[in-house]
Amino acid sequence: MVRGLFILGLTGGIASGKSAVARELTRLGALVVSADDLAHQAMEKGTPGWEEVRDAFGHWVLGPGGEIDRARLGQIVFNDEKARRRLEGILHPRVIQRMEAITRDKEGDNGLLVFEVPLLFEAGLEDMFDQVWVVAVDGETQAERLMARDGLTEAEAQARIEAQMPLAEKRQRADAVIDNSGGIEDTKEQVLVACKHFLPPVVIN
Repeated sequence: MVRGLFILGLTGGIASGKSAVARELTRLGALVVSADDLAHQAMEKGTPGWEEVRDAFGHWVLGPGGEIDRARLGQIVFNDEKARRRLEGILHPRVIQRMEAITRDKEGDNGLLVFEVPLLFEAGLEDMFDQVWVVAVDGETQAERLMARDGLTEAEAQARIEAQMPLAEKRQRADAVIDNSGGIEDTKEQVLVACKHFLPPVVIN
């Protein structure tokens, strides 16, 4: 039996269903860490990241309690590439630093450590992982799910999709692709098959 820690990068397009795949991997015994959660922690009120975001984008992005209002911040960065790059410059180093710390902490463990990273390829993080999986859907489904989930207009949804690397390119660069265009049971079956075909046997129950 294969022993040791296997590190998997999980990515895909916005609203492609990464979280559903992450939940299934958790059910199968993996430890899953969300880079989005790490980014939110990096700009919690009073942290250096919070101060940098406030100074970069103004008090308008703060909510009533002084926390970062992510909806307001999103309105800025998804309509202004320069602003988006500025935010990424603040958050990405902090998220990467935390991911590296988690990996070091788990060294010597057995099993599967999964980092769910929406901008994995965009940030050039492939070398951090033993494998990279991409969760994909067709473009129409992606836009429909994004509009339904976040209450966006079609134009707003398209702007957020276009702010990321095209899913077709991500699929080409993946070690495995999970097509999430169908139902949840189909997605779960694909995850199980991918685990059996691509990962060491120690990582799943």
